[in-house]
Amino acid sequence: MKKVVLKKIGVEKLKSFNPWIYYNEIKKIPKNIEKGEVVEIFSPEGKFLGTGYINTESKITVRILSFFKRVSFDKNLLAERIKEAFKKRKPLLSKTNSFRIVHSEADSLPGLIIDYYDGYVSIQINTAGMETVRREILEAILEVLPVKGIYEKSDKNSRKKEGLETSEKVLYGNISEEITVKENNTSFIVNLKEGQKTGFFLDQRKNREIVTSFIKEGFSVLDLFSNTGGFGIYAAKNGAEYVKFVDISENAVKQIEKNCEINGLSSYNIVKADVFDFLKEEKKKGAIYDLIIIDPPSFAKTKKEKEGALRGFKYLILNSIKLLSENGLIAVFSCSHHVGMEDLKKVTLSASVDVKTPVEILEHLYQDIDHPYILNIPNSLYLKGFIFRKSSI
Repeated sequence: MKKVVLKKIGVEKLKSFNPWIYYNEIKKIPKNIEKGEVVEIFSPEGKFLGTGYINTESKITVRILSFFKRVSFDKNLLAERIKEAFKKRKPLLSKTNSFRIVHSEADSLPGLIIDYYDGYVSIQINTAGMETVRREILEAILEVLPVKGIYEKSDKNSRKKEGLETSEKVLYGNISEEITVKENNTSFIVNLKEGQKTGFFLDQRKNREIVTSFIKEGFSVLDLFSNTGGFGIYAAKNGAEYVKFVDISENAVKQIEKNCEINGLSSYNIVKADVFDFLKEEKKKGAIYDLIIIDPPSFAKTKKEKEGALRGFKYLILNSIKLLSENGLIAVFSCSHHVGMEDLKKVTLSASVDVKTPVEILEHLYQDIDHPYILNIPNSLYLKGFIFRKSSI
């Protein structure tokens, strides 16, 4: 196995169990290295530090598979780690039939995502290293999990950074056009082939429950960037009198209609529109809501996009506050690592000053437990938000 030697900065990162090594943190790379090849990692003094795989085409040049231990990157390792990850998620079976089983680095399988939907599996193979064991990944999944079908929905942007082509396809069995996700006495129809991400926003499961626990009888709710309608449908099932869903996607609108129907909802409205334009028009109409959910897609996929993202968040928060009833509530989320909790608080504070309304934060919100946050891996915490009240003080 070829050897990679790190600079001091890379050694310190690895000692802190950070699994990403950048090109400028490496002292020596062997010649004729293959994309995705497994390598052993050493300090400048020759001390063995771990096993990983390498891709010199990627900004993240080495991804660690094991710290201070030699391992074989094969089906047995994959099956062992998938089995351990599945074991951690089993408590969720009491409230849902669908959850994330493997969350990339946070489950010691960098570049691999495995989501489970009532027997159907949606996977992302997002790195060159994982691509080299594609066949072994499928064999390991079939060995460990009860599976009806496997669908690949790898992330196009991630694979492009790794120098890989992307295609979506059925890898095993058959994939039902409509899969029913059951979650806390609520049901959702999921289409793995057409849905965003790997099919459904599983990471918001806990937050759907928390946010809608604040609903009181007679509440009117506005669900912005509603996707398949998760928050709004939870709201209706938890006592909201009226819900309005807003999303620009035609597929999302169709999914919301189906999900409202299977949950027996009647008092709702679905608007196909750009949320930014919608808020402007809604203010002109004098619309008022008791709870507004702001859960946009990632506005900042890179650090360079952060400033623009914060301007977008301020617009959304400021104009949503203008639509709130007295003591009304807003739940706002960022799914970008580059826009953190403190960033959200700063733009919310700025918006509250502009509209001359103090706000009270009621609860901080993060991704659910099947999307683990490992303290040593900063990027594993990506979803954050809070629910706040328009205060009368």
